[in-house]
Order: sequence, then structure tokens, then C-alpha cells
Amino acid sequence: MSNLSLRERDAATIAQIGKLRFSPLSVVGGQGNRLIEEGGRSLLDLSGSAGPAILGYGHPAIVEAVEASIRDMAGASLLLYPNEPAVSLAERLLAITPGNGERRVWFGHSGSDANDCAVRVLQAATGRSRFISFIGSYHGNLSGSMGISGHTAMTHTLPRPGVLLLPYPDPYRPQFSAEEVLALLDYQFETTCPPHQVAAVFIEPLMSDGGLIVPPPGFLNALEERCRRHGIRIVVDEVKVGLARTGLMHCFQHEGLTPDLVVFGKGIGGGLPLSAVIGPKEIMDHAPAFALQTTAGNPVATSAGNAVLKTIEREELVERSARVGALFSDTLKTLAAKHEIIGDVRGRGLAVGVDLVKDRKTREPVTATTTAKIIYSGYELGAAFTYVGLKANVLEFMPPLTLTEDEVAEGVAIVDQAIADVSAGKVSDTDVASFMMW
Repeated sequence: MSNLSLRERDAATIAQIGKLRFSPLSVVGGQGNRLIEEGGRSLLDLSGSAGPAILGYGHPAIVEAVEASIRDMAGASLLLYPNEPAVSLAERLLAITPGNGERRVWFGHSGSDANDCAVRVLQAATGRSRFISFIGSYHGNLSGSMGISGHTAMTHTLPRPGVLLLPYPDPYRPQFSAEEVLALLDYQFETTCPPHQVAAVFIEPLMSDGGLIVPPPGFLNALEERCRRHGIRIVVDEVKVGLARTGLMHCFQHEGLTPDLVVFGKGIGGGLPLSAVIGPKEIMDHAPAFALQTTAGNPVATSAGNAVLKTIEREELVERSARVGALFSDTLKTLAAKHEIIGDVRGRGLAVGVDLVKDRKTREPVTATTTAKIIYSGYELGAAFTYVGLKANVLEFMPPLTLTEDEVAEGVAIVDQAIADVSAGKVSDTDVASFMMW
């Protein structure tokens, strides 16, 4: 047996290119909405493991579905043979997701491969090679999905040739208004980006990793109208904010969008690797064997996916997310009266961001060091959460949808104390030197 701690073993074995570590938390277990760290301490999870833990940890519905499916496995792949859990999940997704005409479902393992698949099949099926996306967007970490992303953390990889990255209008920091962004798009269509070359626009209806930015009312509708005029397909990335997360079943419903393709990931598997793309038959059936992954759509992961959708309906998690999310946001907003560092609290449902500023008048973001200190202090006080944003200054709260009202009070009290402790200088630069990730 090694005498090293779990974190030391992690550092000695797990590649840096595949991890983000926001605090000293090292996990050995989890129950409900809590993570158990090495040594046995329980922490309230306000991160949902960045979204996949939509039902928390050890939820009976997930446990029962996975146990049953793995004891009597209907194969191990959807590639060669249909299996009941995968087909049932596809039927459920089609039933709950608005759309026009005959549609098909593709299964993968993550939002990264789902968006990657969408890029490839759209280009092939439409004969158009260009795409529109947004500065601040994060659509994944494979070549295709990275190529249409615009997050500052992705500058190590160039955008794909021909992609048009537009500013995403931010109501809190209106450097570009919705009208200015739309005017810029019109100008690009008239000059360097002929619309007949564009296959699709990729939209995050709530820009998550870019800073939990809620778009201005009407902006995405106006964008959709322009794209429809030119036969440009609408792809909605629901990977992080879909499936009851925002108080509606789909986040795009807040915006009144009618997407052509919808991309799911993270929470759809309840913690297991699973993603999905729903799109028109003429695109999704473009060619056989076009986007093969041997274990995609396997019966274990898709059984978990079925359990997630059944539980969302049975436990009324859409309504619960709206109600508990509103309580969470409203309670966080009360902290602004105590802490000048809180510039804005925003989001939808149980996708909430707290924008941290040096000065409320200028809205200048705090440094990543300050954000990391608050997360570090939160860890010491008993809660796990992370940060996002192009300046790493937005606390992100993406807890399991099973979060209780009592846990909201507990979590906000920890955030309150963490901010107070950092303001009092109780966390040093050295403490967080290893935990500034984005």
C-alpha cells in the first residue's frame, strides 16, 4: 500500500492535460448531494461535478438501472445491434424535445463528441463548410468541437478555418449590445462570410463556461430569424444547461428557439459517460457508419439515461429546479449587501453565477487568485464549487437538481463566510497557487 495521499498519487499519475483542480478536495465516495473526501469528511456539492451529477450520488434510480443492465447486458454496443435501453432512451428524448419533421438520435460519450459529430455531419450533409459560434463559448475538447469554441481557455488550439466568432452580448458588461452584434453579423454576411457558405450556428442559450451569461431578451430570436433567411441550421448546445437544469426541460425554451439540432451531454447519463444529438432525419442519416464509436449507446449508460429522464418526471425536477434555483439566487443576492465584491448574481434555475468585481462602478473583474481563494475557503468550510468566465471571476453553482432548501441555506452560509474570510486575508496566495485552472 502506498503511503501517499490520493492527491499525491493523482499528481504522480494523472496527466495535467486532462484535469482541472480547483481545491484540495480528493474524493473517495458520495451520497446524495454530498461528496466524501479522503479522511471521511462530507462536503456539500454545489458543483454537480461540473454538471454530470444531475441526481447527485448514489441515487436509487441510477443504481437500480445500472445494476439491472450490467447483470443482463444487452450487448455492449449500439454499433452492430440495437439494444432496448438505447432505443427506449432515443424514443424518450424525441418525445420530450420539440422539433419539426422526422428526426433521429445519435449517441456518444460526452458533449465534446456530440458537438464534434454535429459539426462533421452538418458539413457533409449541407455541403457548407463554415460555422458561426461565439466568443466565450465552450463546445468541447475534440478537434471539431474545439474548432468552433471561443473560450479564452482554448487559445492553445486555433479555431477551425472559416468559423465566425461573434461577441456574446453580456447585459452586465455591455461591451457589445445585442443590436451591435446583429449588425456585425449582417456586415459579415455582406462581406467576408457569405451566408450560403455557412452550415449552422452553434448557440448556448445560457453561456455557461463563458460566465453564466443570460442573453438579452430577443437576441437569440433575431439571430435565428437571420439564419433561417439563409438556410443556416440552428444547433442548440444543451450539454451543461439542459434537462431541467434551468427550470424548464430545455434551456432553449426560455428563448423561444426552434432548433434543428439539439446536443445533450453531462447530466443525461447521471454521472455515466453519455451524450446525444437529435436532428433531422435527412442530416442524421446522411451516410451509414459516418460517426462510429464502439461503446456509444451501450446498454449500461443508456439505462442510466432512461433512469435520469424518468426521475426528472417522477420527482418533478423541472419545477423543483425553478423553485429551489430561485431561492438559491435570491439568497445569494442578499449577500451583496454585505460584500462589495459581489457585482452580479445571474442564471436560470439551478445554474447560477456570482460575478466578482474589484469595483461595482467600473465592474472590473477580480483576479483569478481572488476567485480561487474563495473556492479554497469554501472547501475548508465544507462545500465544493468552481469558477468560470473569460476572466475566471465568476463563481459557478451547478448543484444536483435534488438540492434541498436546507442545503441552499447551508451552501449560501458557506459562501458568505468564505468571502468574508478571503476579504479578511485568511487565505494566502501560496494556498491557492495550484488551483487557478482556467
